[in-house]
Amino acid sequence: MLTNRQLLILQLTVDDFIQSAQPVGSRQLSKKPEAPFSSATIRNEMADLEDMGYLEKTHTSSGRVPSEKGYRFYVDHLLTQEKLNNEDSKQLRSIFQEKILVTEELIRKSATILSDLTNYTSILLGPDSSLHKVKRFTIVPLDQMTAVAIIVTDNGRVENRLFNVPEGFTASDIEKMVNILNERLVGTPLINLEKMLAKETRMVLENHIHEAGELLSSFQKAIAITPEERLYFGGKMNMMNQPEFKDIHKMKMFFELIDKGAPATTFFEDDRIGIQVRIGSENSHNAMEEFSVITATYSAGDDMTGSIAIIGPTRMDYARVITMLDLISNDLSRELGKLSIGGGTARRNDY
Repeated sequence: MLTNRQLLILQLTVDDFIQSAQPVGSRQLSKKPEAPFSSATIRNEMADLEDMGYLEKTHTSSGRVPSEKGYRFYVDHLLTQEKLNNEDSKQLRSIFQEKILVTEELIRKSATILSDLTNYTSILLGPDSSLHKVKRFTIVPLDQMTAVAIIVTDNGRVENRLFNVPEGFTASDIEKMVNILNERLVGTPLINLEKMLAKETRMVLENHIHEAGELLSSFQKAIAITPEERLYFGGKMNMMNQPEFKDIHKMKMFFELIDKGAPATTFFEDDRIGIQVRIGSENSHNAMEEFSVITATYSAGDDMTGSIAIIGPTRMDYARVITMLDLISNDLSRELGKLSIGGGTARRNDY
């Protein structure tokens, strides 16, 4: 159990190190008005905090720096969310004043502005659009051998898929197929469409269309949809500005991780709602052991969610980043909710 004085000295040490990136000494802290103690008293308390694992020395003659345990205690018990200054708040909200009608563009701009304001790397995981549900099917024959299937989803997104029409099928057959699809598959999530097509429509199609199997097979291949993992990065090179990462080997591991298509779970390790903080070795990937990752979730309409991550050194300005993530996740949820209602995420996929 830490005493009140130890709590104060730990908080001041972490705050000072976050700002300066330099080891903190007792004499340094004794000059702060918040610590009305002698240098000797502070030195003794810092030694005790080191013995308990909250502080550590970088080398024998240096001051002390927070350990992972110290950062974790600071984040869990000592952190107070700071208020953004007017300039940062205005800049952060500037993206929502533009008339952006596409979800991807809004997410991309959010990633950029977060990295600019924090000087860290930001990652936004877009909502999985394969979970959108079918609202309507249309099939338009282009010639005797080719047609385009148009799938409109519940949020206004449009998927266009070309497919081959086997010889012998007529416009009347195609019309019957469209009617059956709309009767049986409206409300199906895109990711389940291929499976439900075989389960719900095959027998009906074969009863109404002569030798429908070949037509169904061609259509089924065209509409196959895999889950999307949309990662949007901002400020990939910002880590080069952090004094902790002058080590070329450390930076090489980090850049290889983000440039070689690491899965989203590398950065977003759980899907709990709200702000989550992982510090150093709490990250599961070796390349992330000297980084802290702060994540937040946002909603993008009914049953759709995404995530935001800020990656920085363990010496990250936790209070400022948490305030920013809290603000932008709420604003992003509100704006994407509007786009969802207005059907503003339409996208064309032409094959």
